[in-house]
Amino acid sequence: MERSIQDIARLAGTTSRTLRHYDDIGLLAPSRIGDNGYRYYDTDALVRLQRILLLRDLGLGLPAIAEALRSQTDATPALRNHLTWLRDERARLARQIAAVESTIEGLEKGEQLMAEDMLDGFDHTQYKDEVEERWGAAAYAKSDAWWRSKSPEERKQWQERQKRLASDWRDAAERGVDPASAEAQALAQRHADWLAAIPGTPGSEAGAPTAAYLTGLGDMYVADPRFAANYGGLPGATLVRDALRIYAAGLSS
Repeated sequence: MERSIQDIARLAGTTSRTLRHYDDIGLLAPSRIGDNGYRYYDTDALVRLQRILLLRDLGLGLPAIAEALRSQTDATPALRNHLTWLRDERARLARQIAAVESTIEGLEKGEQLMAEDMLDGFDHTQYKDEVEERWGAAAYAKSDAWWRSKSPEERKQWQERQKRLASDWRDAAERGVDPASAEAQALAQRHADWLAAIPGTPGSEAGAPTAAYLTGLGDMYVADPRFAANYGGLPGATLVRDALRIYAAGLSS
């Protein structure tokens, strides 16, 4: 079954102009173009469009989306990964909604508010199992205790620092910066310094993450789209990985 470009634009909450742009840049071609010049989309095209919209919602730019589609041509496993992420997000948002509703109700009734209820769904422990599996329970426990000890303002400052670093990596990737360049290696140094400040990071006691930790982390950024999204998708994560590998090699020499 085919749908016209107008129908698809309406259903996707976008515009015909956007869909034509996707075609122009090779991101989404129509299944056929009619004698009247209208574009039509079949099921395969709609599946591809769904993947594009999901990746866009993750914050990826169009070049990163194109690279992600090229690197994983089989739509089914890619969509399964998206589905897992969406379900996790749905569960987290449901907990946040319930927590906020409970806070409002408690404030209106003048009841005692419980921190455990108010902050449910806002924790940072979603990667606990992965951290413990890769680097041990002690590493997670130290970093978790460190984070919980911070004031709201300190947490905000730390998150802003991380956002600036991620933004600078994305900018460097978009400009095609060489991972071995002075600019990329300065970013790698900042990245290492940022990690070293987190108790539990392997090597943090000595003031610098270990080379093995840096290279393993870079590999994880590329392999996991949740982390890659922080750096603008696969191209940005690849730059981070390659720059960290070069930086780590310097630590080992």
